[in-house]
Parts: sequence; C-alpha cells; structure tokens
Amino acid sequence: MKEMYARLGVSESVFDYGEQIIRLLRQRFADIDAVAEYNQGKVLAAMQKNRVGANCFAATTGYGYDDMGRDILERVYADTFHTEAALVRPQITCGTHALTVALSANLLPGDELLSPVGGPYDTLEEVIGIRPSACSLKEYGVSYRQAELKADGSFDYDAIRAAISPQTKLATIQRSKGYATRPTFSVRQIGELIAFLKSVKPDIICMVDNCYGEFVETIEPSDVGADLVVGSLIKNPGGGLAPIGGYICGRKDLVERCAYRLSAPGLGQEVGANLGLLPSMYQGFFLAPTVVSGALKGAIFAANLYERMGFRCIPDSTCSRHDIIQAVELGSREAMVAFCKGIQSAAPVDSYADPIPWAMPGYDDEVIMAAGAFVQGSSIELSADGPIRPPYAVYFQGGLTWYHAKLGILLSVQKLMEAGLTKLPEVLS
Repeated sequence: MKEMYARLGVSESVFDYGEQIIRLLRQRFADIDAVAEYNQGKVLAAMQKNRVGANCFAATTGYGYDDMGRDILERVYADTFHTEAALVRPQITCGTHALTVALSANLLPGDELLSPVGGPYDTLEEVIGIRPSACSLKEYGVSYRQAELKADGSFDYDAIRAAISPQTKLATIQRSKGYATRPTFSVRQIGELIAFLKSVKPDIICMVDNCYGEFVETIEPSDVGADLVVGSLIKNPGGGLAPIGGYICGRKDLVERCAYRLSAPGLGQEVGANLGLLPSMYQGFFLAPTVVSGALKGAIFAANLYERMGFRCIPDSTCSRHDIIQAVELGSREAMVAFCKGIQSAAPVDSYADPIPWAMPGYDDEVIMAAGAFVQGSSIELSADGPIRPPYAVYFQGGLTWYHAKLGILLSVQKLMEAGLTKLPEVLS
C-alpha cells in the first residue's frame, strides 16, 4: 500500500501519519456508516413507494409534457424529505439558482427578507441586492434585514425578535457555513430557530439552504418545521452522478410558486423536458447516502490531521458533523495555494492543472478552487476552495469515495510540507 501511495505522490512519513489518525477514528467512522445505512433505507423506501420502474428513465424533449419519470422523481424527493411537494429539475443550474427561484417566487414588492443567521453566502449578496446587481430582489422592491450571530456562533434571539417587522415575509436559514468560520447548524438547532421565528410571527415562511447538509443526519430541516428546503444536485443529493440540477421541497403552495417562477405563470411543473438525464438523477440520489458518508469521513480525517499540525479547524476534530465541509485556517495565500495543489493533484480529471486564485463571478475577493471533477463544479466530488482573504481559510469537501478523500488530504499535507509551510507533529496525541 505504501508503494501505491508513493506512486501517487505521498511520502512514507505522511502515509504513516495518516494511518495513525485513522486508527483513532474507527468508532466515528462506524457511526457515520450507521447514519448512511438509515438514510439508504429512507431513499429506497421512497423509490419503492412510488413504484420507480425502467419506464421512468425515458428521455423527453421540448415541452416535456406527460413526463412520468420527472414527476415520479419529484414524488421520491418529497417522500424522502417528508414534504408535500418537490421541484427537481435539470433546468435549475446550481444551488444559488435554486435559492433565487425560491426567494423570487415567494417574495413580492414590499415584502421583507430576513436572515437570522448573519450574512448570507457570497453569491446571494447580489441576489438580495446587498451588492448592487441587475434583477436583484432589492431592485424589485424587496427589503432585507439580518440579525448577527453571537460571538460563539449561536443565535441571538433578542436581535432576531427585534429584526422581525410586519413586512417580514420569509426567513432564509443557511445551514452550512459558506465562506465563514462559524459553526454549521444541526437540524435540531434549525428546528429550534424555526419554532422561535414562528412564535414571533406565525405566518413567516422559513426556508433552509440545505446545501452540503443532505443525508449527514438521519433527519432534514423539513422534519423540524422548514417550509422550504433547497439544494443543488451537484452537491450531496446528486451522488456525484447528476450532471446538473437543483431541488426545492416543501409546502405545496410555495413549491407551485417556485415552478411558476422557474418556467412561466400558468405553466409551472407541467413543462420541463428531462433531456435524458433522469437515470443519473435517480441513481445519484440512490447512491447519495453512501457518497455523503465517504465525504464526511474525509472531512473528519482532515480536521484530525491538520489540528495536530497546529492549524485551526472549523469544525474542530471532535465536533459532531452537520455538513460535509471542513474549513482549515492556513494563515497565508501561499498555504492556500499549496493545499489546493495537493487536492488537484489527487484528481482523476485535470490532475496536471495548477489551481491559481482568480476573480470569479459572484465573489468580491479572488477565489482559488481545486476540483478535478467529472461534473464541472461538483462539490460532492473531491474539491477545495476559498476566498483569498484573512484568515486564509480553505474549505475542503467531497470525495465520491472515502479512499479518494483520504488521498486528497494526504497530498494536501504533502504539498504544504514540500513548500516548507508545515511539518508533521513529533508526538501524535
């Protein structure tokens, strides 16, 4: 095995360091496998209930009228997430697009959007209008407020109560940390926040950005009161097979509005050809619990390696996990580049490419991204990225298999060592 890893660029010392860490993680890995097994059963039950058959995989084009496979897939999602309805479409290009559809469909001029969890993810700033952009919610007369989190990353309920006004229509809750260094919220915490919001304003719509969180726990935000849960198929629920797409699950009336916004008023879910993508969307969803478990193991492995080398990790090596993202504060631009070179060199696609920081659309800072993926931009596949700004945190996620995630992390350590930016701990504790 050492010879194989040496051929892939991992030195004996780094390999041995990794093996020591893995021995300490056996029980945690077993717990992850148990969650995956439960979630696998949940997806399987939804597919069997809805009588998924080979006839569900037929391609449609044009308007996509009477697309049985598309309609059944949406019922599978609704049953898995325990919601009244679902919109699952390849016409949704990414997570930001899915969130934009959900927000713009359910907020009208004069309404107010509230973020009770601090600032939104970078790409939503232009959607909301925090940073000016054509077609933003602000441009259409939707106002925005946010309540900052407390210093320890917990909800500031007094600030949230003060931020809710008669115009507050919808609260958007970002489950994962995005490019922040706050904790990711557990489903239980999200449920407590939703209960509080509805105690203050019973008719408030609670939407959860579920990206990176699907199948990490045995329950989802829709099980604890979320009116809408939204995500991307090139993240967790696509299982690495879906080549594009997004989902919106929730209350039937809210999902119907999303369908009208995605297509056109009066058309809604009746149109939208699947273009032959249904087999990968079904199979990816079926595989997703297992794929997510491998990504989770990689994240925990990364935290345990890097924390012992003196780097701050969010979450830390002992924390319970509520998404697949592992942030590591590396302290410099050079260290971010070295880390990302390690991830890129582990890729099955474009392993020879050199990741460099660049001005990426939707972001204020330069962003570096490493991802040699079969699906462009797929962050359930092995990837790492981050904005080039203090504290120079890189965000590692994905890995279609645990073994690939393991290799990527070992190579990131290797590249940092070769650049003289870190060293292995002398004593492993």
